[in-house]
Amino acid sequence: MNSPWPLIITLTYVAIAMLIGLRARRRGTNMNSLEEWGVAGRSMGPVTLYLLIAAGSVSAYTFMGAPGWAYSKGVAVFYVATYLAYLALIAWYFGPKVWQFGAEFGHVTQASAIADRYQSPVLGGLAALVMAIGSIAYAVLQTIGSAYILFVMSGGLIPVWVGVVLVLACIAVYLYASGQRAIGRTNAFQGVLMLVVAWAVGLWAVHNATGGLNFTGVFGRIQAEHPEFLTLPGAGDDMSYRFWTTSIIVSMFSFMPPVWTQWMSASSARTIRRSATWLPTYYVVILPMVIVGFIGIFSLPELARADTVVLEYAMQQLPVVLVGLLGAGTLAAAMSSSEPFIHSVSLSLSKDVLQPLLTLSNATTGKLARLMILPIMALVIAPLAIAEPGSLVMILLVGLGFASQVLPAFIGMFFWPRASRLGVMAGIVAGFLVTVAFTTLWPHPLGIHAGFWGLMINLPVFIAVTLITPATQAEVVERFFRIAAPRGLTRLGKPLS
Repeated sequence: MNSPWPLIITLTYVAIAMLIGLRARRRGTNMNSLEEWGVAGRSMGPVTLYLLIAAGSVSAYTFMGAPGWAYSKGVAVFYVATYLAYLALIAWYFGPKVWQFGAEFGHVTQASAIADRYQSPVLGGLAALVMAIGSIAYAVLQTIGSAYILFVMSGGLIPVWVGVVLVLACIAVYLYASGQRAIGRTNAFQGVLMLVVAWAVGLWAVHNATGGLNFTGVFGRIQAEHPEFLTLPGAGDDMSYRFWTTSIIVSMFSFMPPVWTQWMSASSARTIRRSATWLPTYYVVILPMVIVGFIGIFSLPELARADTVVLEYAMQQLPVVLVGLLGAGTLAAAMSSSEPFIHSVSLSLSKDVLQPLLTLSNATTGKLARLMILPIMALVIAPLAIAEPGSLVMILLVGLGFASQVLPAFIGMFFWPRASRLGVMAGIVAGFLVTVAFTTLWPHPLGIHAGFWGLMINLPVFIAVTLITPATQAEVVERFFRIAAPRGLTRLGKPLS
């Protein structure tokens, strides 16, 4: 395809997104305030929050990674559906509690809530650093997807490294200017665009491949010609039941920092419940893209790079305008997810690591948080994205494996009043070290996700150390469990008489 229109449409989207992000800032607001730049003054309504959470969790893997797994592995891709359904339940139950923590105790980050619950800035800093690894992996995934879109839409004229720089520069401009408000506004626009484009492209591809609009025709042909794609361990014989199941478990236990920040940006606890109730209606966006991945199995049998199956199919089979919209939609998916992760890393490293370390004021920390996005992008995310360290979904799973190691902190925050600072810290460190070893030195032993191995060591260490070390002061635990205690329990987790 030699038409310039796909690139023009894609770049037009970039310009619109930048304009929306820049105009998101309210006049008269102090963007150097942690409350304003970090959590948008806790002012987002249910529709904006719905699209913010939805678009933020539906990323480049929707248009590239998930179809790529469908194309190369088959039904293993549906781990994503399980994971996304769980996210909606998590938001409905935990979101209002997290919002109340922030509103009453002044938290603006996940790690600041952890530091407050265990009265330990050191633990808060440790949690921020561990979560930063998972968040940066996610941001790298999105940046790779963004850059590759520009490479394909330009016919190779925009190299991947230039695309990385261009996308990160665009995000940096409006993220610095408007913070969480920019993320909310751009995600609302990007979310609508993604939903429309995904279904338009998916239905067109199904009609083109089968002559109708019924997905069963696609699966009927695969069952007849390539049945190995419809069962585990998949066509590549590399997706065992153990790895598939433990990948889902690790993903479910990864409370990523941007989601926490999004909950605290809501105008009320009721707003979060309403938005979470609507979330499943958006997650159907992934279905048509996965179907295109399955269509590629018999339409594009010799692809060198599985993650590009939707783009390659579109370039060969779809009208030029739809190809351009696909480029814009895929770029929207990537940018809508990279923004919150870059924002949360900058906010948390400034608030939870550098502020206590350097004894900075809140005003100075707010300024620092805005500036921190620049070195994070230039020195960490950009080099890793240009190096392209692996498939998009595998990058995601590695990041979630590290993020899941902070689970003990949340168990003690919501369910176990006895949990101690030293117990949580010991569990996180033990789990982190195991995850590092089983990610780099001995990848996923016995076909079990490295993050799951980390949790198998993490949780027993957490419990054992907690039982032999002092608990957090009773008044602090009382303060948290007044909000967090599950229904039917008193403030300190004791059964009602």
